[in-house]
Amino acid sequence: MHRSLSVLPRSFLYVPGNKPELFPKAAAGPADAVILDLEDAVPLHRKVEAREAVRTWLTEPDGAPEGSGTVRQQQWVRVTADDFAADLLSIASPALDGIFLAKCSADSLQAAAAMLAELEAEGRLAPGTGLIGLIEDAAALTDLDSLTRCQRLVTLGVGEVDLMADLRMTRCDSTEPALDSLRTRIVVACAAAGLSAPVAPTSTDIRDLVTFETTGRKMHDLGFRSRTDVHPSQVQVIHRVF
Repeated sequence: MHRSLSVLPRSFLYVPGNKPELFPKAAAGPADAVILDLEDAVPLHRKVEAREAVRTWLTEPDGAPEGSGTVRQQQWVRVTADDFAADLLSIASPALDGIFLAKCSADSLQAAAAMLAELEAEGRLAPGTGLIGLIEDAAALTDLDSLTRCQRLVTLGVGEVDLMADLRMTRCDSTEPALDSLRTRIVVACAAAGLSAPVAPTSTDIRDLVTFETTGRKMHDLGFRSRTDVHPSQVQVIHRVF
């Protein structure tokens, strides 16, 4: 399968979708891209509120708050596999560069791709809106060949906390080789399908930047070329490594 490779941002900064006061700060920061999060970062009872905040932000004139002078990075949104239709219908905007589909499966990727195409045809999304699937459970890990057949897919990412929980793995020195093996399977699947290099997972330990850089260099050596982050302090580390 041959596809034209997309050059992805080095750094993707997660921002909770229910905290619009953080959106301008993220847009003015150093990250190459922001991910407005409608998944894990948002309590279920605040999901509607978060969708509205993200929609408002994405539909501001010129993709930035009016009069702010802010030049935006790429704008992505993380949506849930079990509720992506409602998420996409709520936040569709030509200012959206792409979506991360959490806990993806082959079926949910194809369904999300079809909806993106429909929204593009209606003029509600820009042509070529990207789709990145997050591998977060054993079922997706064992179905990489099917996942990578989705023609809309740009690449895959890894949600390691959820993946390890599903596999009943403990993060420690003794399991690191096994985890590297799983990461490599995702790198191989993306390369074999002609996709862009996958997106490496973040760390929630925002104070330990030394370890964050060490793990980043390992993931770069394994074949990843981008990484997600949850705090601006991690961005410059990613840029040094990737």
